[in-house]
Amino acid sequence: MFRKLSDDYLLEQKEIQSSIPKKEERLEKLKDSVANVSAFLEKAKQYTKLDTLTAEILNLFIARVEVGEREERYSRAAPQAIDIYYRDIGLLDNFAETDATTEQAPTPQEVA
Repeated sequence: MFRKLSDDYLLEQKEIQSSIPKKEERLEKLKDSVANVSAFLEKAKQYTKLDTLTAEILNLFIARVEVGEREERYSRAAPQAIDIYYRDIGLLDNFAETDATTEQAPTPQEVA
C-alpha cells in the first residue's frame, strides 16, 4: 500500500517538474504581453483627440495590414478579410471575436 502511494507520489512529482518550464515560459509570454499593452496604452494616451489621421500616427500604431482575397473573384460585393496588426499588441481581431461570443451567450435563468 505504501509503495503504491509512494510510486504515485513520485510519478506526480515528475509530471509537475516536467511542466514547470512550460508554465514559466507561458508566464514570461504573459508578462511580455502586459508590458506591450502598457506601452501601447501610453502611446494612445498622447492622442486622445484626433482631428486628422496622419502618416505619423498610422506608423506609430499600426505595424501592418493584411488584406485577404475575395471569396468570389471579380465581385465587388464579395466579402474580404482585412487584418490590422497593431504595434506592441498584434492582431486585435481575436479580442473582438471573444467579446462578441461572450455577449451572445445566453445567461442561465434562476429557477425558484
